[in-house]
Amino acid sequence: MTNRPEGDARAERNARRAAARERAQRTRTQQKRRQRGVRIGLQVGLGVVLIAAATIVTLVLVNSSRPAGPGPDTMADGGITIGAGLKAVEPGAASTPSPSSTASAEQVRITLYVDYLCPICGSFEQTNSEYIEGLVDSGAATLDVHPVAILTNRSQGTKYSLRAANAAACVAQESPDSFFAVNRALFAAQPEEGTPGLTDEQLADVVTTVPGVRKGSTIEQCIEDQRYGKWVDERTTAVTGGDIPGSELTTFPGTPLVLVNGQQYPYSTASTNDEFRTFVVSAAGSTETTPTPTPSATPTASATPSGSASPTAG
Repeated sequence: MTNRPEGDARAERNARRAAARERAQRTRTQQKRRQRGVRIGLQVGLGVVLIAAATIVTLVLVNSSRPAGPGPDTMADGGITIGAGLKAVEPGAASTPSPSSTASAEQVRITLYVDYLCPICGSFEQTNSEYIEGLVDSGAATLDVHPVAILTNRSQGTKYSLRAANAAACVAQESPDSFFAVNRALFAAQPEEGTPGLTDEQLADVVTTVPGVRKGSTIEQCIEDQRYGKWVDERTTAVTGGDIPGSELTTFPGTPLVLVNGQQYPYSTASTNDEFRTFVVSAAGSTETTPTPTPSATPTASATPSGSASPTAG
């Protein structure tokens, strides 16, 4: 073993200590940098999360407060009016519906609030559609049809009521003179309540294959886009909340709501066409103004989904 002077040994120990202190200092500095980086990363990540959450909340609030787009031009009050020849009547051309008014002194005003999934609506259609068609076609009555979506939650999540009402609204906008026949075709193709109902493609097929329907491709796109879906939803909310044009009712009794000159017809599945005819006579005020449509060939119960319903009586 080599002996070294005491001074050299001391210097070597001091150098080792200095080197150890330097390494320790570097380690602490690196740790502080890593910790600072972690804190910055957490802060940035939290900031991104907060910004994203704020954006989502803003979008939800904007969408929930955004008013529905305009409805069809022919449905100013939520319903379309059908007159002589089964042609659509432009809003304002007929008097505004009220419990005591009709389109003219000789006409009866029939108003229907319908849901295309409602089985009782389907029964009313099957029982009375041919009679109503004769009245309206001849000019003895006008017909207001208000599609609503009361049973939107009764189709296994597909929102069939809303989609069908939207399809009707698409026709009211693009091919209004075909509305009566399309309304009949939608009921002829009515699915059972509690089933998924028709797809949008099937709805489009039912609607656009009705003879006389114009702008088929535009209607198909309207159905696919659910152009009037939000409008239908908001009109349904308004109606169920007591805003019921054509009556003095403040509480919506459900579908079908049938009004004749503003008077509610107490329809049930046991009702007959004779009973409805009698009610129309009574609501007309006297037999002298009772509508008497021109006789036609033996009517069929309803149209088929392929649109075999004719827009004229017969």
